[in-house]
Amino acid sequence: MNPTRKSLQWMVWSGMAVTIAAIVVAFILQERRQRRADSDLPRNILSTDASDETLPVLFEVPDFALTNQSSQRITRSDLRGQVWLADIIFTRCAGPCPEMTRRMAELQAAIPAGQPLKFITLTTDPDNDTPPVLQAYARRFLAQPGRWHFLTGTRQQIADLAVRGLKFSALEKETEKQENPNDLFIHSTIFLLIDKQGRARAVFESDNPLLNSRLLPAIDKLLKEK
Repeated sequence: MNPTRKSLQWMVWSGMAVTIAAIVVAFILQERRQRRADSDLPRNILSTDASDETLPVLFEVPDFALTNQSSQRITRSDLRGQVWLADIIFTRCAGPCPEMTRRMAELQAAIPAGQPLKFITLTTDPDNDTPPVLQAYARRFLAQPGRWHFLTGTRQQIADLAVRGLKFSALEKETEKQENPNDLFIHSTIFLLIDKQGRARAVFESDNPLLNSRLLPAIDKLLKEK
């Protein structure tokens, strides 16, 4: 096996089966609850009348220290007391990443800037996605500085948070299966919602046409928690 390819498989397998199974179960239960409420929820604004259903605690996010697009160190402690929404992309992606980031930008625009809410985007491609590269990508999507962090670091640091911490998946795509030179990774396309105590509480498919009507009330619920 190519050493580079082997080193990139840090992004996938270790210890994921049990935690991903738990997330899948929670996601299915969440989907069933949300279907009942979809017809009554607003599509494009933050709901003030979210469902009475309690969002379960899926797992606790471990400590981390990564670097954002402004070369600032961002840690779990920095996000304490904030609700945050996380995803994983890479800037050279010609697949789902631009659409995921566009939808995240829509959510940033839909929620008042004064709310204790942060947006966190991790890269699968830290060798390419340096702070200057992430800065240019952030500007492309009108990311608000200090509110939306695009995070990079060493491969091990990214793996610790993305895979072992947030239970995302990311796998380097085999060269013979790449459809174009930038078709480099297969990765999660979900948005993960984390509460003020750093606990994952809900999972959302980024391409769901009902994303806003489901995610915004959940954010509102966590913002109201102590």
